[in-house]
Amino acid sequence: MQYKKVPWIDGTNIYEVNIRQYTPEGTFAAFEQHLPRLKDMGVQILWLMPITPISIKERLGTLGSYYACSSYTAINPEFGTINDFKNLVNKAHELGFKLIIDWVANHTGWDHHWATEHPDWYIKDADGNFTDPNGWKDVIDLNYSSKEMRQALIDAMKFWVNECGIDGFRCDMAHLVTLDFWKDARTQCDKIKTLFWLAECEVVEYHDVFDVTYAWEWMHVSEKTAKQIASLQHLKDVYDKYAQYPDGAKKLYFTSNHDENSWNGTEYEKYGNGAKAFAVCCCTLPGIPLLYSGQELPNYKRLSFFDKDQIDWNESPALHNFYKQLFELRKSNKAFQKNASCFILHTNADDKIFAYLLVNGESKVLVLLNISPDDRMGFTIEHEAMAGTYKSLFSGLAFTLKSNEQFELMGWEYVVYHTEA
Repeated sequence: MQYKKVPWIDGTNIYEVNIRQYTPEGTFAAFEQHLPRLKDMGVQILWLMPITPISIKERLGTLGSYYACSSYTAINPEFGTINDFKNLVNKAHELGFKLIIDWVANHTGWDHHWATEHPDWYIKDADGNFTDPNGWKDVIDLNYSSKEMRQALIDAMKFWVNECGIDGFRCDMAHLVTLDFWKDARTQCDKIKTLFWLAECEVVEYHDVFDVTYAWEWMHVSEKTAKQIASLQHLKDVYDKYAQYPDGAKKLYFTSNHDENSWNGTEYEKYGNGAKAFAVCCCTLPGIPLLYSGQELPNYKRLSFFDKDQIDWNESPALHNFYKQLFELRKSNKAFQKNASCFILHTNADDKIFAYLLVNGESKVLVLLNISPDDRMGFTIEHEAMAGTYKSLFSGLAFTLKSNEQFELMGWEYVVYHTEA
């Protein structure tokens, strides 16, 4: 089934907002003060982690997990009121952002009001108790054989579209929920307005509903490549697999998010000196890049998941302009729009150099990445589409490249050449 896509999907980017940890106050109103900075950085889509109240029963830590909700149609009082949220949405829209919310359809917290009002809306174990087969102790799983529960959940999704004007959903662990539910949900919600749908999953069939799915495998292999325990060819093979996805399907590329940062480490723990090279890769491969709260600082600490642990902002995040340049290029260059082609380029150093060329007519972006600590890596590229006049994104210098060129990169160096708009 083909759904209408939002017109702003090409060349966009997503910024994940952790409201709890973003400011000392941890509120919508306090986060709102950061919108002008994020607008200047070129952020286009704001994804807010779950905004619903958190269950108290079986709560983990002092504040609990965002992903263990006690109501699908209420606001977490720690963040403010529903009017505060509406104000945030309106302010974001005024500044040109789109805003999507996290949607947790697989499970609720233990004291969600449905657990007492409609216990048959949940799956039970052999002893008739609420349960979660994934081993998450603070949540209980919903029963998708219940038509009433399914419709109530869709009605709750429609509430946020109708009442608050959100622009879409990031759907948590989407593959744990039956695909036919998501088809029903999108069909009904998109009748209100065309929405943006992002799935945390890597099941290709889910692109029957979702515009974008996670590049989890790419992220895991890229980390291993950075640590030199997987080959660069392995990373290219993953990209090649994604390139076989259905026409129009997009992948979400990232080096960090709320799960990765808290449980597996910051991008600097994972990628070391290659963190920025892989950030460039995320922002220039066909697909959509994700930036997590604080990556622009950069943030070198793991944020606590269940307790208050605010991001330490400074007046001028050091990577603001780094991401601004990448995001502006994505927005302005047609090589990131539909109908563009991406060529993985062969070099005589394919075990160290990841090179690719994006082409859409006269619009081109050439990306050269040294995925190794080895300095002065010389290599040759030959490709007929490479010839043209380019500007270096980060230096601003102009270059005329032939179809056969020699290059040299230092350890973990990255270069992005682009044709002028």
